[in-house]
Amino acid sequence: MVLSKVKAFAIYFDNLNEHHLPVFSGGDQISGRVVVDVTEEVRVRSLNVHARGVAKVRWTESRNTGANTAYTQNYTEEVEYLNHYDNLIGEERDDQSPDEGFTVLCTGMHEFAFSLNLPQMPLATSFEGKHGSVRYWVKAELQRPWLLPVKVKKEFIVFEHIDINTPLLLAPQAGTKEKTLCCWFCASGPISISAKIERKGYTPGESIQIFAEVENCSSRVVVPKAALYQTQTFYAKGKGKQIQQLVSNLRGDPLPQGKSQSWEGKSLKIPPVSPSIIDCPIIRVEYALVVYVDVPGGLNLNLSLPLVIGTIPLHTCSSRTSSISSQTSTLRWSLQERPEAPPDYSDLAVSEEHRRDCLEGSDRSQPQEEPQGSLLAYITEFRYLPPPLYSEVDPYPETVGGCRGGEDASRSVTCPSR
Repeated sequence: MVLSKVKAFAIYFDNLNEHHLPVFSGGDQISGRVVVDVTEEVRVRSLNVHARGVAKVRWTESRNTGANTAYTQNYTEEVEYLNHYDNLIGEERDDQSPDEGFTVLCTGMHEFAFSLNLPQMPLATSFEGKHGSVRYWVKAELQRPWLLPVKVKKEFIVFEHIDINTPLLLAPQAGTKEKTLCCWFCASGPISISAKIERKGYTPGESIQIFAEVENCSSRVVVPKAALYQTQTFYAKGKGKQIQQLVSNLRGDPLPQGKSQSWEGKSLKIPPVSPSIIDCPIIRVEYALVVYVDVPGGLNLNLSLPLVIGTIPLHTCSSRTSSISSQTSTLRWSLQERPEAPPDYSDLAVSEEHRRDCLEGSDRSQPQEEPQGSLLAYITEFRYLPPPLYSEVDPYPETVGGCRGGEDASRSVTCPSR
């Protein structure tokens, strides 16, 4: 059979990392080989390679125009990052002259080298989402006279590096929120939460040290929790589509009425996830740490702290600087967010025990520096994980049904710190 003459047709990349993964960044050179194994002589018209990188978005929505009329609206968009074409054998020929200038491949294995340079520009990181993707690949095509072409396609990974060792991503993140639970004219005391993390930028494999204070002055038993969320936003035709998925979470102990709970560096580990995508015009991937109070029978009290997941891990010197800044900011934050009656000046002194606890918490929060190749291999695991559960419903609506917490609501429970 004629088609069996081509025994093997494959693409191999030369410059793989230490984990045998084809990982590249903007400006890198990609080289490889197209391998053709034939069982007998084969006439070849041309052999070409085509490298492409494309971000694509697609989703559909149903529309109703009347009682019995409905149609589907398609939303699609595409951004091209790479388009490289090269002939390895022969040239493009006119189909009217199929017998001119063929190349004969003898029996055996043949290798044809190719190379290309990625553009010196910000490239979107490889990504697979529910309504869109960013993919890079090389496709080879073997053209023979009077026969269908033989094709092979192989993807490679591109990372747009994000260095978390910048002042913006090393800055601590903090916030405070409070709400009052009520039902008609019966109001209980407020629930408050204050939370802080050491910085805004992290890399997969690190642990986020969470410092938080929760006070429950309501009549219910509540549970403080924390969760890391990934938000995927897709844009097409002036419209956006947003997907939110849970990445990792933890929970504290149940908190009875009139009690408070403190987290002194509670750890939440970041699993293998895609880095943040912030430069692509049609796909954005963002992260947020949500520290919240689970209120049974009511809306949760949520405090969201934005994060950036990068690819270049924290340097040792940056870790120490971030730790010192975090300790200073933690002390200032705790003093500001706990208003009390004016104390004596002697009460403002920090005890030796508290100072040691802060330093020990800081030491635990210093991540170990990892080789960049190891980090890239850790990040790429997200491409092979099973599809996560998606939620297209905003889990944190701003509006509150029923009676809202009024300014004149009386507090039925006295909190220790108030």
